[in-house]
Amino acid sequence: MAAERPVQPIIGEAPVFLEMLEHVSRAAPLSKPVLVVGERGTGKELIASRLHFLSDRWESSVVKVNCAALTESILESELFGHEAGAFTGAVRTHVGHFERADGGTLVLDELATISLRMQEKILRAIEYGEIQRVGGSETLQVDVRIVGSTNADLRQLAADGSFRQDLLDRLAFDVINVPPLRERLEDILPLAYAFAINMASELKRELFAGFGARASSSLLQHDWPGNVRELKNTIERSVYREPDPNKLITRIAFDPFDTPFQPSTKPAGSTSPLRQKRAPLLPMRLKERLEETEKEFLRAALEKSRFNQTMAAELLNLSYHQFRGKLRKYGISSQPE
Repeated sequence: MAAERPVQPIIGEAPVFLEMLEHVSRAAPLSKPVLVVGERGTGKELIASRLHFLSDRWESSVVKVNCAALTESILESELFGHEAGAFTGAVRTHVGHFERADGGTLVLDELATISLRMQEKILRAIEYGEIQRVGGSETLQVDVRIVGSTNADLRQLAADGSFRQDLLDRLAFDVINVPPLRERLEDILPLAYAFAINMASELKRELFAGFGARASSSLLQHDWPGNVRELKNTIERSVYREPDPNKLITRIAFDPFDTPFQPSTKPAGSTSPLRQKRAPLLPMRLKERLEETEKEFLRAALEKSRFNQTMAAELLNLSYHQFRGKLRKYGISSQPE
């Protein structure tokens, strides 16, 4: 019986996320280079792996290299290999990642950190399928699909001269853009529950009791600059800090450094932030001003939730019926105009 492809399941049902996964499925069968672009913590490495395991190369190796973690000389040796005696300490031949990935996929993470000299060698490997080990003279043929991942603007770097335009042209046969978590509102709570259940299991707890309503609302309201990685750390921290496994999580530990004993960095004699705030213009019609503010928040919640009224209500810490009542009160449409 043939082995099954080890495609890691991915949690997500937001339209932008499903559209991205469909893009991955279309690009995967090709042997062309692909760029995976997204903010830190969005799961670019997971998408790169998915491109490999959904391709015809899935039974061959997928080799991942963090280019930012290696100096230029070490990266060259790691990618292309070296012959014995090529440099001090090279006592034996070293097979590089291009050779190890022959017939499979080579993932170059943090692609924007590669030097211009190394970019030229990688370009030759892509164009001709040829490499030479450091210190060697033999030309080796390799069949490798390149997947690059980055959170940098490669087009801007190419315009500035710090990234080769010809390499960018070859790598960007297609570009997979991984959406940030703030654009995947529907996925925040399902992901949070998955991370919480895994953490409860790691703590040898029989169950995860769930999140309280206020905790769920705070998860939806957070901007998640660190994306899925930040969400995972936050949820695991929150579960671990709740000693009673039968109790709902009511407080989300967003900031591990949060403490009432944080030393003050405010210069002596500086003015309180409250006193620095600009005084409101008076006189004003307070009731009308408050109503305008309320309407502004209602519209903002609808837009952020893509007009999912249940989620919009949670963003404002309102019940669904309270939210609907306020829409009727102000005559605000629940559909995009």
